[in-house]
Amino acid sequence: MQPSFAHLCLLLLVFLLVWPCSPQEQEHDGDGALHESFLRCVASLSPATTDPSRLVHAPSEASYPSLLNATIQNLRFASPRTPRPALLLTPATVADARACVACCRRHGLTVRVRSGGHDYEGLSYRSVPPRAAGARPFAVVDVAALGGVRVDAARREARVGPGATLGELYYAVARDSGGSLGFPAGICPTVCVGGHVSGGGFGPMMRKHGLAADNVVDAEVVDAEGRLLDRAAMGEGLFWALRGGGGGSFGVVVSWTVRLVPVPPVVSTFNVRRLLRRGDRRQAESTVRLLTKWQRVAHALPDDLFVKAAIEPKLDAPGERRPLVTFKSLFLGNCSSMVAEMSTHLPELGVTPSDCRDMSWIQSMLYFYGYTDGQPAEVLLDRTLQPKEYYKVKLDYLTSPIPAAGLRGLLARIVEDGGGSIDIDPQGGAMGATPESATPYAHRRGYLYNVQYFVKWHGGAGGEEEEGHLGWVRGVHGFMAPYVSSGPRAAYVNFRDLDLGMNVEGETSYEKARAWGEVYFRGNFRRLAMVKAEVDPEQVFWSEQSIPPLFVERQSESGLVSDT
Repeated sequence: MQPSFAHLCLLLLVFLLVWPCSPQEQEHDGDGALHESFLRCVASLSPATTDPSRLVHAPSEASYPSLLNATIQNLRFASPRTPRPALLLTPATVADARACVACCRRHGLTVRVRSGGHDYEGLSYRSVPPRAAGARPFAVVDVAALGGVRVDAARREARVGPGATLGELYYAVARDSGGSLGFPAGICPTVCVGGHVSGGGFGPMMRKHGLAADNVVDAEVVDAEGRLLDRAAMGEGLFWALRGGGGGSFGVVVSWTVRLVPVPPVVSTFNVRRLLRRGDRRQAESTVRLLTKWQRVAHALPDDLFVKAAIEPKLDAPGERRPLVTFKSLFLGNCSSMVAEMSTHLPELGVTPSDCRDMSWIQSMLYFYGYTDGQPAEVLLDRTLQPKEYYKVKLDYLTSPIPAAGLRGLLARIVEDGGGSIDIDPQGGAMGATPESATPYAHRRGYLYNVQYFVKWHGGAGGEEEEGHLGWVRGVHGFMAPYVSSGPRAAYVNFRDLDLGMNVEGETSYEKARAWGEVYFRGNFRRLAMVKAEVDPEQVFWSEQSIPPLFVERQSESGLVSDT
C-alpha cells in the first residue's frame, strides 16, 4: 500500500524536527545562550551599567566583525579563517572591566586583552589554529575606550589609560608641561600605552632614561577574580611582573602612573644617508667600515645621544634594488653641540650643521616617525596614521659588533626579492646601568644593540607571496645566528614571535614554556611564572605565549623545595 501524500508530509516534518542543526546554526545557538547569560552576569555585577549590550558583543551580531577588525594592524590575522573570540568585550569604565573579567571566569572563558591591536602575532585578539580538543573558548577585553591622560607637571607624573596612544600621551605631556617634560617610549604614535608599557617599551630616549616600564610608579589592575588593585594592594611581586612581563598574563591594567622626564627646550636630530651604487665594491667596503666603526661607539656615546642605523632597499626601477643605509639621531641638546659630539666620536660619518635640525622634543617624535616637514603636534592625535599591512617581524640582540662578513651579508640580503628592512638600535647608558632583575626586561648590561628585521607586503595572507616574504625574514634571522646573543639567543616580548614556540591549551607548563620564555626574559622567566601561580593559578589570562604558572611548595622539614 503506497503512503498517502499527507503521510509523507508528516514524515518529512518529523525528520526536520529531529535532524541536528548545522555547525553554523549550532554555533549561533551557543553564541546566543552565552551572550544572554553573560549579559545577565554583567548586569548583576555592575548595576551602574544601564545597557550591558553596549559592551558585550557576540559573533552573531552585525557589528561584531567591524568591532573586532577595528584595531587589527597586521592584516595576516584579519582573515575570516582566523579563530575568533566567543565574545568581544568593550568596557568603557573600570567597573565594566571588572564585571567583564569576573563574568569570563564564571563562564569558563579565557581572557585576552587588547589595547591598540599592534601585537605582531595578533595574540591579543586571536588564537592559533588548530584549536586543541577541549580548549576553552576565549573572550577579548578591548580596553580602547579606557583612554585619557592626566598630567601633573608639578609632580612630574602622568596617569594614563591603557587605551591612550603614545601620540596622545606625548601631546598631553608637552602641552601641560609647557614643553619641559617628555616620556621615554616608542616612536609609533598609534601604539597604545597598555601593551607597550606591559612589554617594556623602548625608544630613542632609552639610553638616557631607560624603558617606559622603568618609569612606571603605580598601576591599577583588574585581577583574575575581578578585583581592582593598586600597587599597595597588589604587592611588589605583581607590580614587578606588570612592568615588562608582557601584556595579557596577569590581569587587565586599567591605568598606569608614569614618571615624566625633563627635556630641554631644544633637541636636535639628523638623518645621514649612504646609498650604495650597484656593483661599486669600493663604496660597499667603505660603508662596511663605517658601520663597523659606528658599532664600536654608538652604545658607548654620551647618554644624551642616540644614533641608530637602518638598512633598507631603495627601489630605482622594477627589479633594481640598491642598499640604503640611514643613520638617524636624537640628541638632547642643540645642533652645535650635536655636531661637536659626532666630530669627536664618529667623524667618519661626516655630520655637518646642514645635516642637523633643531626642534622641540614633541616635534622630534614626529620627526622620528617620518614627519619631517614641520607638521603640527596635533598630527600625533590621529589614530589612523599607521597603515594596516601584512607583515612579519623578528628581533635579535648583539653582545658584540657584527663582523665585516656579517655586514656584507646583510647588505646583500637587503636587495633580495621579497626582502624587507633592518633596524639596529643602540642600548648602553641607562639600559646597561639598570640591574637585570629590576624589571622583567632582562637584556641589560652587556647587550649592546637590538636588531629588528621587518618585512611587509600588500598582496594578502597565504600563498606564494606571503611564503616568500616569511622566507626572507626567517632566512635573515638564520643567517645572523653566528653573530647575535646566545645561551639563549635573546628576543623581546613586545616583538612577539611564535617561531620561538608556544603554549598548548590544556598542556601549558613552565618546563615546556621555558623554550621561548627564557629567550624573552632570561632568568626573570622563573620569577614571572611564580607570580603567575600566585595571582592567576587557573590561567584565566591565557594565550599561546602567556606566562605559565610555576607552583613552588613551601620549604619542608627536610629543607627541600620542589617545583611543580
